[in-house]
Amino acid sequence: MGALEQGHYMDELDENDVELESDSEPEPELESDKEVKEAVRVLLEGIGEDCEREGLKRTPHRVAKAFREGTRGYNQKARDIVKGALFPEAGLVHINGHTGAACGMVLVNSLDLFSYCESCLLPFAIRCHVSYLPSSNRVVGLSKLSRVSDVFAKRLQNPQKLAKEICAALDASIKPAGVAVVLQCSHVPFPETFVSSSDWNQVCFSARLGALEEDHAQWNDFLALLKLKGVNGIECSNTLQNWCPSLKNTVNGKNMGNNKSYSSMVSAVVSILRAIGEDPSRKELVSTPYRYVQWLMRFKTSKTPEFKSILNLNTNAEESKKETIMTNGHGSKICYELSLPFCSQCEHHLIPFYGSVHIGWYGNAERCIDRAQLLALVQFYACKLQVQERMTRQIAESIHAWCDKGVAVVVEANHICMISRGIEKARSSSATISVLGKFATDPVARASFLQSIPKCTG
Repeated sequence: MGALEQGHYMDELDENDVELESDSEPEPELESDKEVKEAVRVLLEGIGEDCEREGLKRTPHRVAKAFREGTRGYNQKARDIVKGALFPEAGLVHINGHTGAACGMVLVNSLDLFSYCESCLLPFAIRCHVSYLPSSNRVVGLSKLSRVSDVFAKRLQNPQKLAKEICAALDASIKPAGVAVVLQCSHVPFPETFVSSSDWNQVCFSARLGALEEDHAQWNDFLALLKLKGVNGIECSNTLQNWCPSLKNTVNGKNMGNNKSYSSMVSAVVSILRAIGEDPSRKELVSTPYRYVQWLMRFKTSKTPEFKSILNLNTNAEESKKETIMTNGHGSKICYELSLPFCSQCEHHLIPFYGSVHIGWYGNAERCIDRAQLLALVQFYACKLQVQERMTRQIAESIHAWCDKGVAVVVEANHICMISRGIEKARSSSATISVLGKFATDPVARASFLQSIPKCTG
């Protein structure tokens, strides 16, 4: 677990540290990047942010780069990837597999891919499984199955269309006896519906051609091989009805009013779509700019109110049920609330990050806080452009200002920007901690609180 010591935060770096990011050789700027950067500035201003403050100065550049990397598939062709990667494998004379090749089914499972949802422009995670039946005594290099899949993932997509495009491209370029693609996709929920870190919208889609579509036994073999690799519960859907949360509400210009800021933000998103090579008039994209603006408006900048107004605290309220870690003999005890869910927006890339907040504090009958109040506090700081380190500190300082004996806050988070861009570190996560008051000076109290976290999150 990473730790963030009090006083060392990103927004307090000195000038030399701030300039480190731009010390490397500058990349040549594409015309499309300029359009995206200008559009991002309009979006930031639309939610009340200052594009010149530290942390946001290079956000337009980072977002433009992320979109360029995340939609590079528009400039790639599957046949160029497969060309030259087909190899003869005839096997023993007259003892070929039943499809006329040296072997039967070939499976590559659990490819981690990421794409941008064409309905709301948010990234979604994909676990991709690809299988084909070799024909004409030839096989294809296994890495090409992953690369072809990635070509189509790196475009604005929905899971159903993505599965069909990968399947059709492999069929056309490899010419197998059969091909199947199964995608297990996960879409981040919207903040108001976020219940836990596992509360993503899950959907599974498949596409099949040739023998894998016509021969039920071949399909069963495919599912059996997946189970050998620990992939279970493949139940493919035929509808996108519950896929993207934004699809639950019809979004268009009429229900957004005549606000000039909204109009300029929508126009900015339209220019982003054009810059990455898409047609904003395509049926599936007509409402996308409005949906993306509505997503961003969830993180509109607001002034920090007093602690009591955030939590609506009542010091005479009956104390809610909490776990007690230990008492100190002076009428106060260490209380904690674990796994308070949150979904926030990274200010560096305008991509969501999500996870859980764990809070410990010294409380008594006069200073009691219930879970709903703490959750309101967490959501207040999460629903704005953020960095995890700052959010950890802000939550701790707010509680400590009201209950000054001591507070400890741990934030565990998954950052989609860590997996949806060039580095693509799947299943990575981060943790930050901020301790104030007695928790900063008493290692026993701090250790007791930290040891309580796995009991809830393990």
